[in-house]
Amino acid sequence: MILQSPKGMHDILPTDQPFWDKIKSEAKKIADIHNFSKIETPILENAAVFERSLGENSDIVEKQMFFIKTRGGDHLVMRPEGTAPIIRAYYEHGLSRLGHPLKLYYEGPMFRYEQPQAGRFRQFYQVGFEILGGESDPIYDVQAILTPFRLLEELKIKDVIVHINSVGCLKCRGAYQKKLEAYYRKHQKKICKNCQKRLETNPLRLLDCKEEKCQLIKTEAPIILNFLCEPCKAHFKKVLEYMDEVKIPYFMDPYLVRGLDYYNRTVFEIFTEGFDFAIASGGRYDFLAEILKLGKLSAVGSGVGVDRIVEIFKTTGKVMPLKNPPKVFFIHIGEEAKKKGFVLVEEFRKAGIKISESFGRESLKSQLRIADKEKSELAFILGQKEVFEENIIIRDMRTGAQETIPLVKVIDNVKKKLR
Repeated sequence: MILQSPKGMHDILPTDQPFWDKIKSEAKKIADIHNFSKIETPILENAAVFERSLGENSDIVEKQMFFIKTRGGDHLVMRPEGTAPIIRAYYEHGLSRLGHPLKLYYEGPMFRYEQPQAGRFRQFYQVGFEILGGESDPIYDVQAILTPFRLLEELKIKDVIVHINSVGCLKCRGAYQKKLEAYYRKHQKKICKNCQKRLETNPLRLLDCKEEKCQLIKTEAPIILNFLCEPCKAHFKKVLEYMDEVKIPYFMDPYLVRGLDYYNRTVFEIFTEGFDFAIASGGRYDFLAEILKLGKLSAVGSGVGVDRIVEIFKTTGKVMPLKNPPKVFFIHIGEEAKKKGFVLVEEFRKAGIKISESFGRESLKSQLRIADKEKSELAFILGQKEVFEENIIIRDMRTGAQETIPLVKVIDNVKKKLR
C-alpha cells in the first residue's frame, strides 16, 4: 500500500508556495488598508458552536463535520467555517468594549467531509473578513463585498462579477418558505432524495441543490424578492445603490440562498468567467449571536477560497516566481573545502546574502548543474588549492567568466556585484 495524503486533502508543495504567499500577502494589505484587525481561532471548536449556528438540518452538520471525542468526553469538531468561531470569541473575550463596527479578518484551514472535486477539498483554506456591529447599515454589506472584490483585483483575476440576492428576515421569509414548499410538493417525485428530505426539514435549501434535475425545477420556483417586507426591500435597494456608487459589477440572482442557515437579508457569491465555482461568498448574519444564545449583534462578512484562487492561477497559466531566489551558489571540491565552505556559507547568511549549496554532492559538474537549475547569478568555487592559498573562484553563471579573489574580501565583493 502506497502511503498518501487523506482523500480530499492535499500537500502544498514548494513550487506552489509562491501562489499561497502572494494571496496571503495581498489579503493582509487589503485588510490593513480597510482597517481589519487579524484574529485567529482554534482549528477545533465545541460541536455546539456549529450545531446551533449552521442548523441541525444543514448538510454541513448532518454530513460534513469531522467530529472528535476527547478522552475527557468533550465533543469537538474541526471547524467547517470561520464565522461562528469569531462570534464565539467576540463574546468570550468581551470584544464589545472595542470601537464599532469592529472589523476582523482571519486566514486558515477549514474542514468539511464532502466529495472532492475541482475547487472543493475536505481541507480547504479561507481568508475571511467580518464586520461586527454597524446596526445593519447596508453600507457595511457593500464593504463586506468590496473587500474580497479588491483582493481579487490586486491578484489580477479578470472578469469578476458578484451574484447577489436578499433572503429577507425571519418575518418575510416564513411566507416565502410556505409558497416555496407548496411549489416543490407538486414536483416531489421529480427531485433528488436529498431535496425530498429538505422539503420536510429546510425548504429554503432546495434552491441550493446542484443536481441537474433539481436545477430545472428551480427555474419556475417562486422568487423571494417578491415576498420581502418593506424594511428588507429598502435595505436591499440601498445595498444595490452603494454597489453602483463604487462600480462593482453584479448580477441579481433571485435563487441564491447560500448553504448556511444563519444568513439574513444580503447574500452574495463572487465568480470569474470560465469557472463554475464561487471564489468568494458571504452575507449578513444579524441573528447568529442570538442563535448561539450569546446576545444581539448585527454583522456581515465574507470568505475567500484560497485553494480556488490557486486553481485559477494554475489553469490560466499564471507564473509566480520563487520569492528572492538565491543569487549565489557555493561549490566545494574536496573535504577540506567542504569544511571551510560550511563556515563560509554561514558568514554569507549572517551578512544577509542568500546563498544556496549542495554539500551532499562531490563533483564540480553536478554542483554547477544545480546552480544553473536554481538560476544563480554567481557561483563560488572552493577547492583544495584555493583553501591552501586562502582564495576563492567567482564564476559568472551567465557568461562563464571567472576570477580569483582573496577569501577575506569575498563578502564585500559579492555585495558590490549584487547591487
